[in-house]
Amino acid sequence: MSILKKLEIRHPIFVSPMAGTSTPELAAEVSNAGGLGALGLGASSIDNAREQILKTQQLTDQPFQVNFFCHQSVELNQQDAQTWINYLGPAFSKFNAQVPSHLNCIYPSFLDHDDFLQLVLETRPKAVSFHFGIPHPHQIQALKNANILTMVSATNLPEAKAIEHAGIDIIVAQGIEAGGHRGIFNPKLDGAIKTSDLVQLISHHCECPVVAAGGIMNGQQAKQLLKLGAQAVQLGTAFIQCKSSNASAAYRQALFNQPLTQITSSISGRPARGIINQWQSLFDHPDRPCVPAYPYTYDIAKQLHQIASQNGEHGFGAFWAGSHVAQIRELEATDLINQLLLEMSA
Repeated sequence: MSILKKLEIRHPIFVSPMAGTSTPELAAEVSNAGGLGALGLGASSIDNAREQILKTQQLTDQPFQVNFFCHQSVELNQQDAQTWINYLGPAFSKFNAQVPSHLNCIYPSFLDHDDFLQLVLETRPKAVSFHFGIPHPHQIQALKNANILTMVSATNLPEAKAIEHAGIDIIVAQGIEAGGHRGIFNPKLDGAIKTSDLVQLISHHCECPVVAAGGIMNGQQAKQLLKLGAQAVQLGTAFIQCKSSNASAAYRQALFNQPLTQITSSISGRPARGIINQWQSLFDHPDRPCVPAYPYTYDIAKQLHQIASQNGEHGFGAFWAGSHVAQIRELEATDLINQLLLEMSA
């Protein structure tokens, strides 16, 4: 069965589930336009996640997906943490701010407990997707029993095969061009495969339907990836500029004015592609110390960004964006989908 029939959507266009940037309004607009809307809930509390899902269900009766993180939680290495705190100390001092004394684990993993699983089973979205890994077998089975479709990001063939073996319904092929966090299971092992190659590789070796993600900004690019074996495309960066997203004014401005990106682990502790700013210029030096584990590193990065922003400096933001951000267009979600469809049919 095709992805369109599985998901009961009209068009093979997904919006990426961008934690911190997605909103119920954006998700509903995409779903109402015939695509698959999305909520990035990996950074949300249970109560906030429930609120977002219920709000989206009020705004649309069409299918949408919710997304969670499946990273392997690890204990913080205190020596690494203190070294990193010291390394960022001068940046805090620049704003006459006290450097944090410790790092907090700000994001839970879906693997750690079943609270988010129970929320999904309670609210019954059409699909649930996962980043950084695969849910536990009992979690996958519970979702299957509830007829909730499952999707997991893969950045290489071994990950894709593991996803298929686990019984997941759909593989999201995330190429190196994608903005935001790399979906790699092991943050120290990244094959850095471009989207077009990854789609062909996974489509050739796996039976699961494939969604292409990474560097897609227009219909011509989407059409090419569909020809290479993808059954749908997922766009994130292209939708961030929509008024219904949660992006800040500084983030939106950077998308149009600073269209150069780089992958860094200095912000969160995991490799992620974003617009080049202070993180890459001040901290990503050859002698940079080892970053603490995700998401502890993200804790201090968010604190620094908040302090800097209060002082009028927005160059410490996590402005995630794909490698083709220079092709971004100022269009609202419905208009963007209609434009993509026109370009795809040309």
